[in-house]
Amino acid sequence: MQTIEVVIDAMSRQGAGNLAMELVRADGAALPAFEAGAHVDVHLPGGLIRQYSIASTPADTARYVLCVRREAASRGGSSSVHERLRVGQALTISAPRNLFALQPGSHHVLVAGGIGITPLLAMAHQLQAQGASFELHYYVRSRSEIAFLRQLHGEFGDRVHLHSAEEGRDARQVLPEALEGGADEHQLYLCGPAAFMAHITEAAMARGWDAARIHDEAFAPVKPLASADAGDEATFEVEVASTGQVFTIAPDRTIAAVLGEAGIALSLSCEMGICGACLTDVVDGIPDHRDTVQSDVEKASNKQVTVCCSRSCSPRLTLAL
Repeated sequence: MQTIEVVIDAMSRQGAGNLAMELVRADGAALPAFEAGAHVDVHLPGGLIRQYSIASTPADTARYVLCVRREAASRGGSSSVHERLRVGQALTISAPRNLFALQPGSHHVLVAGGIGITPLLAMAHQLQAQGASFELHYYVRSRSEIAFLRQLHGEFGDRVHLHSAEEGRDARQVLPEALEGGADEHQLYLCGPAAFMAHITEAAMARGWDAARIHDEAFAPVKPLASADAGDEATFEVEVASTGQVFTIAPDRTIAAVLGEAGIALSLSCEMGICGACLTDVVDGIPDHRDTVQSDVEKASNKQVTVCCSRSCSPRLTLAL
């Protein structure tokens, strides 16, 4: 996987608990072009690798702007960003990957929950540059937590709708009016906590939206990986199509772990099913999808599987490796 050496050029507080950082290429060259919805892997101090969405406009490849919320239940990533990173510090990142791209449509409804604003802000930039019709709904617990407030109002005006729970405007009390009677060519994009996105999705589908027009991105795995619940898992086999090698995946092991130990080259990053780096083509068999990367339609096609966390519904899964 391509990596890029960058330097933190600036850092700023973006609402309570949110820290934004601007990354520029260490050699002064332009960064790779990207489309809204893309994210990068960031190699943090201590060997951690975390995925963060690019919040800045795709029109500017001189810098990437990322924004990280400090989480109380941090697995080390957000605390490392907030406590250990400084302006001028060198970092390694991946090239951008996009599993949450804008789709063709006559109107785009962007709905963010908390730090889920980051990829949707980039989408707003791209849509505005294209002269496209869109609206952005941003749900927070309190106004003190709003990230990029000045930018949101200054650049997008009345296209932005802010909803604060402390003012009685959380997603269970106030839904975007655009969910009512969304036309067939309208698209809905969600990013935020899993429960928040599930609520908006349920409300949209109850109002006639079909799943193919609802797109989301999660920042945490929805289902636990094989570990504590391993007793409920089944053993299955994985066949490597190019060599015919067959490996047994025990209840407490992942496909990636077993194949990696056997020297099979894999592209891994988050190892939680949220980044898509390890998506692998399926030749035969039915995956038991555990990721939050693929849409319901993509999962139903069974064309790809995330080998870091997903398992198999069939006794054997043959992969294009």
